[in-house]
Amino acid sequence: MVDIASRVYNHTWKIDPIVRSLIDTDFYKLLMCQSVHRNHPDTQVTFQLINRATEVPLATLIDEGELREQLDHIRTLSLTRGESTWMRGNTFYGQRQMFRPEFMEWFEGLRLPPYHLTRVGDQYELTFEGAWPEVMLWEIPALAVLMELRSRAVLRDMARFELEVLYARAMTRLWEKAERLRGLPGLKLADFGTRRRHSYLWQDWAVQAMVERLGPAFVGTSNCLIAKNRDLEAIGTNAHELPMVTAALAEDDAALARAPYDVLADWHEEHSGNLRIILPDTYGTKGFLDNAPDWLAGWTGIRVDSGDPVEGAETAIRWWQERGEDAAEKMVIFSDGLDVAEIERLHGLFADRVRVSFGWGTLLTNDFRGLAPGDALAPFSLVCKAVAAEGRPTVKLSDNPAKALGPEGEVARYKRVFGVGDQARREVVV
Repeated sequence: MVDIASRVYNHTWKIDPIVRSLIDTDFYKLLMCQSVHRNHPDTQVTFQLINRATEVPLATLIDEGELREQLDHIRTLSLTRGESTWMRGNTFYGQRQMFRPEFMEWFEGLRLPPYHLTRVGDQYELTFEGAWPEVMLWEIPALAVLMELRSRAVLRDMARFELEVLYARAMTRLWEKAERLRGLPGLKLADFGTRRRHSYLWQDWAVQAMVERLGPAFVGTSNCLIAKNRDLEAIGTNAHELPMVTAALAEDDAALARAPYDVLADWHEEHSGNLRIILPDTYGTKGFLDNAPDWLAGWTGIRVDSGDPVEGAETAIRWWQERGEDAAEKMVIFSDGLDVAEIERLHGLFADRVRVSFGWGTLLTNDFRGLAPGDALAPFSLVCKAVAAEGRPTVKLSDNPAKALGPEGEVARYKRVFGVGDQARREVVV
């Protein structure tokens, strides 16, 4: 077990680069990348860093030279022989060779494309432009770098024993969370915390703690490198990126309305009927389900990632029932802003009605709230999203207008096409 406090106190760049591998990323990114590589290899996209918490002055906290050094290091990374063997030969979700030989040959030769970094006031403007399969793989490492550099900037001013106490308190907090969760019968929980983690070392420790304390209730991690190194299940399916880019490429309103379903039809073909989890909230859950083709009701489950989680789950249950499906056989995955109390609440409400699972993110891998002076280590909402495709702006509506992205005119158009009316605004914690 790594002594994290000592390692942080003695940080050297070569021992602890923030991103250590091209598979130090979320499993869904690799699954989506294979699909994009097959269907849209030359589509030109732009990704952009977006700090929703503008009160956190990233450009003041983080040295630009240090940021460039970490980003440049990522561009030197390539797939190792062991990582390639893990991807080519492993069984994921019961399927062998989920990653096709032609994709693996491309991935084995990949180096991430250039980035564009400028300082604007007390924030950084960080963008990535190029072919979709390449640029999309910047999202997770870019977020991990910014989050950890912010953590390191705070920790750098702490003395040795101060660091020991800090990590002892954080470990105790996490362990006590696991103790509470042990009492939930039939709990199924996975780590979804790569993108906004405190650090790689901390995420790895948190995963090991969950394995030891929760046993079979901890079903795996979205982080591929940790899954490989700790012999755990890699967890994930797809994300908002696919419908966002596909919708931006639509030639008219009719094609726009079809885009979210076209994405899932391609996904079904790509994975031969596996990984059938619907993420319905990109352009509003209710409208998506109301207009969904009947074949989608046969899919395994739904992930609730924005808006009121109770309302989202109830909407899904009604939808299944109206289409003659047995909701008790379906899976609802909650993944938005979770912490222990919310997991307990949602488990209590739905565990007897559907197959409940939880993707626990930032407050598993980065809960240092109240542990540093001025609450300087509290997590904050940082995202890296596709903002354009072939020169056209992308849009995300979400079930929470606080998470909406896109130009005002295009947001209004998407709301009209997808029939999205008034929405309740909810605080975005992380």
